[in-house]
Amino acid sequence: MGLDIQYLLVLQKLREATGGVFDEVMNGISKFAVDVLPLLPFVIFWCFSRKWGYRSIITCWFGELLNGIVKLTVCAYRPWIRSDLIEPAGDSKVAASGYSFPSGHTMLGTAVYGTMTVWQWKKNRWISWMCLAFMLLTGFSRNFLGVHTPQDVIVGMAESWLVILLVGKLMEKLTDNRFADKMSIALAVFAIASLVYVMFKSYPMDYVEGKLLVDPVSMMKDHFKAVGGILGLVAGNLIERHKLHYEIPKGHEKLPLLTAIGAGILFAWTEYFSKATVRVWLGTNWGALVGGFLTVFFGLVIWPAVIKKACRSDN
Repeated sequence: MGLDIQYLLVLQKLREATGGVFDEVMNGISKFAVDVLPLLPFVIFWCFSRKWGYRSIITCWFGELLNGIVKLTVCAYRPWIRSDLIEPAGDSKVAASGYSFPSGHTMLGTAVYGTMTVWQWKKNRWISWMCLAFMLLTGFSRNFLGVHTPQDVIVGMAESWLVILLVGKLMEKLTDNRFADKMSIALAVFAIASLVYVMFKSYPMDYVEGKLLVDPVSMMKDHFKAVGGILGLVAGNLIERHKLHYEIPKGHEKLPLLTAIGAGILFAWTEYFSKATVRVWLGTNWGALVGGFLTVFFGLVIWPAVIKKACRSDN
């Protein structure tokens, strides 16, 4: 038995010894990282900082793309598949989708918390420390719940920090529209190429008692969503930079309410309406791609245009 499984069993015994009192807390931290936290970059873009909003959006979605490529290349099985002794907490076994390595929750949490840490480090150091704490808690929650191994979490964090540093370097040059256009096209080509790769590469086809252990097609959903988000980012960025020219109407009395409404619409779309519309009409994977595209396009073009028009009408 590997040390990673032994570590998860120690945490499992801790859950059992405490009567599961921490299970919901850890589950809430995990869910917050994927259900609510991804909205923060758009809120930052609309209301606080165009530069850091963009940086956070790019980091999140490129991080998801990179995570999907690695995850669907390695094809590591979940801990409970590797060992019958592992029993994840609550509904974590059902909620955990995709292969195990690296952790998508950890990657996404680190992408947002990490970008916030860098942004606020010289301004509000206490915010940075809080973000780092929640970043570590998000990773630990995946171990505590029994759905990821330590290496899944560590590599998920490393992925995001690599992307944070890379995007930080690129942001210095993205003020040049010609360079930004070239990078946008390259990113779109890379995303499409990655989709072709994950669709046609080989996957492990292990059977237990005549039943396929893991269906690789169902494991692709998150990567389809990431590709859609990247394409939405590329299209939205081109339109925003060349046509919309969004500038935050700081100090406008309508801005907080408009930001809250926009975040509410995005949450409703990602959590409910996209699943009931495009994923039903186009199937889970292609529906996830379209859903990801519309999510980012709404955040970069549609809602900024609404804010711009609403705030301008008062002037």
